[in-house]
Amino acid sequence: MLDYASLAALAAVVREGSFDRAARALSVTPSAISQRIRLLEERVGGALVVRGQPCLATEMGRRLCQHVDRVRLLEQELHEALPSLAPEGGVRVALPIAVNADSLATWFAPALAAFATEAPVLMEVAVDDQEHTSEWLRSGKVLAAVTASARPAFGCNSRPLGAMRYLAAASPDFMKRHFGDGVGAGSLARAPSLVFNSKDELQARWAHRLCHRHVELPRHILPSPQAFVTATVAGMGWGLHPQALIAAHLENGSLIELVPDTPLDVPLHWQYGRSASSLIDGLTRQILAAAHSALMQS
Repeated sequence: MLDYASLAALAAVVREGSFDRAARALSVTPSAISQRIRLLEERVGGALVVRGQPCLATEMGRRLCQHVDRVRLLEQELHEALPSLAPEGGVRVALPIAVNADSLATWFAPALAAFATEAPVLMEVAVDDQEHTSEWLRSGKVLAAVTASARPAFGCNSRPLGAMRYLAAASPDFMKRHFGDGVGAGSLARAPSLVFNSKDELQARWAHRLCHRHVELPRHILPSPQAFVTATVAGMGWGLHPQALIAAHLENGSLIELVPDTPLDVPLHWQYGRSASSLIDGLTRQILAAAHSALMQS
């Protein structure tokens, strides 16, 4: 049988990023944390933590952390069914999920907040491109994710959320300086674009669809949806924005579409473990309801 005190120590180190912070979180000494993890590594016959700044879980370590997360969710259900077993004062359980930044900045955060105000959870939200959040789920880092992939990760369910509509936009002054003769492969190859990070392919996808070929885009990297909009209004570059995030700017004229009526719709899906708890079920209902109202439905 697994030693859950050692598993809790492992999960704390991975969550907090260091042995010292994990010790403070569990109210024990750093040497106790080290001893528990050493015993657990001897038991499983391999390394579970890569020591560093921050400490990271190995593949085996991530699977054990995922197991701990699921056990805590099941224990929470048991405490609700048998209150006499619940610790005095109650316990909030960590619920790790992954979501793309544009969803978090628009429709997702209100739904998440509504759930967290009622449920005994502490949300741990990881942000990544929607093309890559499913990797967090497959690796065991999170228990649920908003992803662009409809194909469920192993052991997971997948539910369609709808599509997020993106519009290519720039400031009027930027349009005059860079697209005075029109928007095409040549002008796009010269005009600075904005991307969220090196994984962000939305601008490239939009340009390819418009020009029917790959266009090498010069780009600024700006990892914040709100800063993305601010920088675009200021004339730093052009970019793909969630329609909901720039609606007011389009209305007042501080932003205009590069090419009218050329949206890029990105389908999104909600994936979560099949061995889910009532907490995951409750979060799923909240997320599906919010997506139905905020995203484009087919």
